[in-house]
This record gives sequence, structure tokens and C-alpha cells, in this order.
Amino acid sequence: MINRLDKLLEFIGNEPNDPFLKYALATEYLRLNNQEKALWFYLDLVKNHEDYVGTYYHLGKLYEGMQKPYDALKVYQKGMEVAKKIKDQHALNELMGVYNSLQDEMED
Repeated sequence: MINRLDKLLEFIGNEPNDPFLKYALATEYLRLNNQEKALWFYLDLVKNHEDYVGTYYHLGKLYEGMQKPYDALKVYQKGMEVAKKIKDQHALNELMGVYNSLQDEMED
């Protein structure tokens, strides 16, 4: 029986530059507790698909989970810049919320 990960890997083999598939793979690897693979796909998205704005929230959260708050803040900042550029107010609000929350945590 083919599982979800195998299916996504098959899809990405056919469409290696599809940002949605990369995002789906990162999410699936996180679900399977493989932070390294998830990180690889998120970093690929940030590098090669900068405007795929959903990446920044999840990459930041991954960094927070890895106890790398400064990396998370940088990712949230970059995501806010991208959200402003592409005029995605919802993503901007979400990123501002997690950025401010993490900053408050770090100050306590």
C-alpha cells in the first residue's frame, strides 16, 4: 500500500519545482517527526519560491521548536516583507502575531 509520503515523493519526481508539493512534503515530514527533511524543504521554498508566503510561518515555528528563536524571528521578518510585497494582509497579520509573541517571550 502506498502511503501519503510515497505518493508525494512520486508527485515531486514528476513536478520537481512545484512549490505546493514541496510545502506538502515539508508538512508531511513534520508530521512524521523528521525535522531535518522538513527543514530542507522549507529552506528550498524560501530560496527558490520566495513568494510562497505560507512557508515563513511554518519554518519559523519549526525553528522555535528547535530552540532557535533568533532564526525564527529572522524568518518571520522575511515573511512579513514578502506578505507586504504580495499584499497578503492575512499572512502579514499572522506573521506579525507570532513575531511579537516570540519577542515578548524572549524578553521575559
